[in-house]
Amino acid sequence: MPTETLPRKPRRSLVGLGREALAAEMAEFGAEPFRARQLWHWIYHRGAADFSAMTTLSKPLRDRLAGRYDLSRPAISRALTSSDGTCKWLLRFADGEEVETVHIPEEERGTLCVSSQVGCTLSCSFCRTGTQRLVRNLTAEEIVGQVMIARDALGEWPSPRDERQVTNIVLMGMGEPLYNYENIAAALRIVMDPEGLSISRRKITLSTSGVVPMIRRCGEELAVNLAVSLHAVRDEVRDRLVPLNRKYPIAELLKACRLYPGASNARRITFEYVMLKGINDSPGDARELVRLLADIPAKVNLIPFNPWPGAPYECSSDAAIKAFSDIVFAAGYSAPVRRPRGRDIFAACGQLKSASLRPRRSARLPLPAL
Repeated sequence: MPTETLPRKPRRSLVGLGREALAAEMAEFGAEPFRARQLWHWIYHRGAADFSAMTTLSKPLRDRLAGRYDLSRPAISRALTSSDGTCKWLLRFADGEEVETVHIPEEERGTLCVSSQVGCTLSCSFCRTGTQRLVRNLTAEEIVGQVMIARDALGEWPSPRDERQVTNIVLMGMGEPLYNYENIAAALRIVMDPEGLSISRRKITLSTSGVVPMIRRCGEELAVNLAVSLHAVRDEVRDRLVPLNRKYPIAELLKACRLYPGASNARRITFEYVMLKGINDSPGDARELVRLLADIPAKVNLIPFNPWPGAPYECSSDAAIKAFSDIVFAAGYSAPVRRPRGRDIFAACGQLKSASLRPRRSARLPLPAL
């Protein structure tokens, strides 16, 4: 009788394993303890995508590792470069799901915008990702993989100390990071490790739409910078723009911000405020924003709305944005206007992926009047 061939067991990825998990995996594999340190160096400092590159390991060991483990990155479905230098990757994971990662080069820094979920559960009405259903959380491997893809594309291996193109990371891509906290925390500990990807916690910003119960924990355990997607100064308006506000209204959210561990004038909380014509951009809105931010070490990012097909909003006029900014600046808060980047490659969150997805029915319905 012919011998039945058993299906080959999938190789486990070592990308996304922290120090303790990697050490435990190598112990189970039967390798000496120092092998985990060697692998850490090759994976996270040198960016090895193949065990054959690990020349400090013997060839028999490399072959054994390759037979059991994997170091692959997400697949790149599309890679676009804007006329302003912004790069956007649509990344595909093993199950076929996709997310976006964006690199924004500036004169003194380069910011990588990283996703935390496939889709989003929050349905913010001005956000293109909000028209996509939540599929699942990303794993630590998939979050770290986004940083590694950017490093691959920009030629930043081994992890450079100076003259970096990826200097800052913002968790402002697809999804709500605080609804995927465990995987985000595991990934950021790898990213912040000085012997690995080596990006300082002071260069990392986590953006939340206001998951109040998780904000303090994030500050205590990760101590990264906090950004809050505020976008309105009155609950009746924010309820429609950011539906999570119905669960955690503005007063409760701002109380959590006042208590955020480590917040100070040197490490201010960023409040993101998308400028929507006739919705949240009046001088009265600006004055109320100043009142709300009293006693919070804060700065405000004013974001001209980046339109997407079928969007129910228009961007505020340049004059309205300037008047709003002037009022906030006059009260002593920094309120720069974020220059739109990568519009020619759909660089706003969710736009590239949404081009091939059918939007939710709710996103196609007219919004109730504000």
